[in-house]
Amino acid sequence: MGIANIVFAFLLLGAIVWFAQNIKKISRNINLGKDIDLNDRKSERWKKMFLVAIGQSKMVKKPISGVLHILVYVGFVIINIEMLEIVLDGILGTHRSFASPLGPFYDALIFSFEVLAFLVLFACVVFLIRRNILNIKRFGFREMIGWPKTDANIILIVEILLMFAFLIMNAADNALQIKGADHYTEAGAFPVSELMFGHFVNYSEAALIGIERGAWWFHIIGVLLFLNYLPYSKHFHIILAFPNVFFSKLDPKGKFDNMESVKKEVEMMFDPSADPYAAPAESDTPPERFGAKDVTDLNWKQLMDAYSCTECGRCTQQCPASQTGKLLSPRKIMMDTRDRLEEVGKILDKHGADHNDGKALLGDFIKEEELWACTTCNACVEACPVSINPLSIIMDMRRSLVMEESKIPNELAGMFTNIENNGAPWQFAQSDRANWVNE
Repeated sequence: MGIANIVFAFLLLGAIVWFAQNIKKISRNINLGKDIDLNDRKSERWKKMFLVAIGQSKMVKKPISGVLHILVYVGFVIINIEMLEIVLDGILGTHRSFASPLGPFYDALIFSFEVLAFLVLFACVVFLIRRNILNIKRFGFREMIGWPKTDANIILIVEILLMFAFLIMNAADNALQIKGADHYTEAGAFPVSELMFGHFVNYSEAALIGIERGAWWFHIIGVLLFLNYLPYSKHFHIILAFPNVFFSKLDPKGKFDNMESVKKEVEMMFDPSADPYAAPAESDTPPERFGAKDVTDLNWKQLMDAYSCTECGRCTQQCPASQTGKLLSPRKIMMDTRDRLEEVGKILDKHGADHNDGKALLGDFIKEEELWACTTCNACVEACPVSINPLSIIMDMRRSLVMEESKIPNELAGMFTNIENNGAPWQFAQSDRANWVNE
């Protein structure tokens, strides 16, 4: 093992430790949410995860972006198989260590890696054009100004550079194999890199070794840095999409959950044997809050939703409130939730659990006008390719406004009064409900 191999081993270990620390922080942040049991109906959950997360079934509802995304997804999953070989070669100082065990299959494998690398490169270029030149509406909403747009472009540019480095490395490797250079045993098939960089065979052996080693180091360091960029980026969905879909809602989209404490009160009202003046049982502890005002009032799945958001904008594009010019953007709801959760996590690291910064998700990040613009149609939930549920967060914050702060739009205040007095949203006494029959 030479100096280069030792340096590589330390870089690899450092990247893994750094990534583990980031994952630990994100896991801690998600677990700041309230507990919720989502371990039921596991066969349905596995099926949904395979169809939606692995099978990308929702992505292809938009054929162009869907097919391009599948190319990037499949390309990265399969190409990263070679990362195992690169890591092994980097530690042991070997060259294409899988070639001998795999035999002729190795050539087919490298051939497929090359084709997929080119397809990933092509798809990322098209995505860059779509985001920055074609002016597609869903990429231009107010929440995408600034860092979110830059973040998306960074990801695409890095992926393009990594694919170029991969192909340059292979092209130089192939040229060295042709020249019969020491250590570069003949292995692999390189149709794309040979076509793109066939002139490499005219270079000297020393120059080719420099190019091959330079591209190898650029590629592996780029991958390790990219790995640790993920937790700071919307691209983290490539990891969280799978558990997020697995734990997503299985009930019909229109089915809302009831707050247990409120449900008990209503059941007691309809129980003729219940004593309305009886003190609550000691085991019945009152809820900390009706609904949600800050991220810690949400459950862990809602917080996982926020970290899983791809910022693709399909939810906002389908939202009828957004289409009619109202302030609501479901994508912004998820981005604001994630931003506030990150802020709370940093405060926790710096000041401890008892520190209060005087801010909250509701009010400082998300405005009341946004919440009341929602029609609860579930279009955003249906559109999301990774089964995120912005509506659940909207409804919990609405509950907080109504039940904690008595903040109700005038249009709803009259309806609530009618329900309280007449048992129905209309301004008719219960005794007059059937009068229409007489007409």
